[in-house]
Amino acid sequence: MTGIRLTAPVPGWAIDADVVVVGSGVAGLTAALRCAAAGLDTVVVTKARLDDGSTRWAQGGIAAALGEGDTPEQHLDDTLVAGAGLCDEAAVRTLVTEGPDAVRRLITTGAHFDTTDSGDIALTREGGHHRRRIAHAGGDATGAEISRALVEAVREAALHTIENALVLDLLTDAEGRTAGVSLHVMGEGQHDGVGAVRAPSVVLATGGMGQVFSATTNPPVSTGDGVALALRAGAEVSDLEFVQFHPTVLFLGADSEGQQPLVSEAVRGEGAHLVDADGVRFMLGQHELAELAPRDIVAKGITRRMHEKGAEHMYLDARHFGAAMWEQRFPTILAACRSHGIDPVTEPIPVAPAAHYASGGVRTDLRGRTTVPGLYACGEVACTGVHGANRLASNSLLEGLVFAERIAADIAEARPPRTEPAEASRDADDLVPLLAPEARTAIQRTMTRGAGVLRSADSLATAAEGLEALHREAAADAEADGAKAVVPGVDAWEVTNLLLVSRVLVAAARDREETRGCHWREDRPDRDDAHGRRHLVVRIGPDRTPVVHRTETAAFPPVRPSD
Repeated sequence: MTGIRLTAPVPGWAIDADVVVVGSGVAGLTAALRCAAAGLDTVVVTKARLDDGSTRWAQGGIAAALGEGDTPEQHLDDTLVAGAGLCDEAAVRTLVTEGPDAVRRLITTGAHFDTTDSGDIALTREGGHHRRRIAHAGGDATGAEISRALVEAVREAALHTIENALVLDLLTDAEGRTAGVSLHVMGEGQHDGVGAVRAPSVVLATGGMGQVFSATTNPPVSTGDGVALALRAGAEVSDLEFVQFHPTVLFLGADSEGQQPLVSEAVRGEGAHLVDADGVRFMLGQHELAELAPRDIVAKGITRRMHEKGAEHMYLDARHFGAAMWEQRFPTILAACRSHGIDPVTEPIPVAPAAHYASGGVRTDLRGRTTVPGLYACGEVACTGVHGANRLASNSLLEGLVFAERIAADIAEARPPRTEPAEASRDADDLVPLLAPEARTAIQRTMTRGAGVLRSADSLATAAEGLEALHREAAADAEADGAKAVVPGVDAWEVTNLLLVSRVLVAAARDREETRGCHWREDRPDRDDAHGRRHLVVRIGPDRTPVVHRTETAAFPPVRPSD
């Protein structure tokens, strides 16, 4: 599918750089700062403002073996258990061993974490961790503090940034190597409309794809743009079926859609209990860690209890914290709850699972390199092998830090020369037909019903049929006389990206006929280690349909030989 692109105007302007980083979360800004420090001309492109990505919304913290008695080996063990047999141990070992120093460098960059009376970093626990190893800031505003520090560092370094820009497609040279990206800048400014950043190295750090579901903790910008771009460019994606549903999202009603308020796992880490309407702690006996079991287990436990009770939600009870602890440790969550008429100081919080984090993404090696030469990926858009079938709480910010630094080091070492992008084909066969913006709701509801927390062969087949119908309709409209063709624009490009990643997710979920990690097949309730300890790798075939193949083992070998 290399060369297939979104339908869009020809770029009307271009700038040149050594590296273009797409995304401004912890992964993107860390990669950009490290590349710039190595003397590389670096451009940062971000879909909204610099601090509008998912990092800003992270409440709990960042996991690393920083506490007395804790070790990277213990962190590795907890991560492997949470990953349900699909983690790449080499990637996890890289994460946990390089992680503590990466956090210390983040502090040097300017991030301020909460400390104890003795001046040490204050650490808490979250689900799946056997030790207190979660560093946090502002009580429950860790992501906001990390984002603040990195954005300030980028501005102090005077990096070239382009805000309010949706990246469209990868540019490649005559040899098929990365040569930059096309993008559309929204609003007036130095750059406007469709243009290009020409660079021999492109770093995707575009975050997640939670907006494929009706209810999610992800911000509106999380529409899977990076995964869709990579697929159109011919890259492999892996493990996209493993979407983590956060167990404790503030329940705002069965019909509530869009971004939902998160109630951090750290609340349970500090001693809050999950209860039903009768006050029964239903997670006791389901796992040795009860409410602090890995997220997939807690989400399943809540969903089961909801079904048993015929309830729309369960409750998180932390009334025993008292007002002072709520105000000091969890001020953001307290304010969010109160803004919706709930006071956690005096009443339990209604909670239910919602789409949260994509454990899979664009397949990379330990240097962040994808299967397309010159294209890198880090953060939630990437699949490094760290998370396996279920992400361990607070490993995401750490993964962004560690692998962003590795990518910058690889680019600085290679320093590939700039090349001219090949002229893009304008043939209709090479252009992806656009969906009408109003198709977004249909995609989200189809995915929520068929590929949400509970999945089955029937539900996934129905979802696949609905998605393919949307794909065929868009193709038919574009192929007609052009009268029905959708006019290119941000809303149309986003919903077209959502459709592509949804089709790939459903294809992988149908192929994985077992329950593993956060992939819960109610018609296949058992884990199948004889056949399931393999990764599902997907590319887009010549007919523009997802092609799924399985790796031989759970190992995650480098996608290209190391130099």
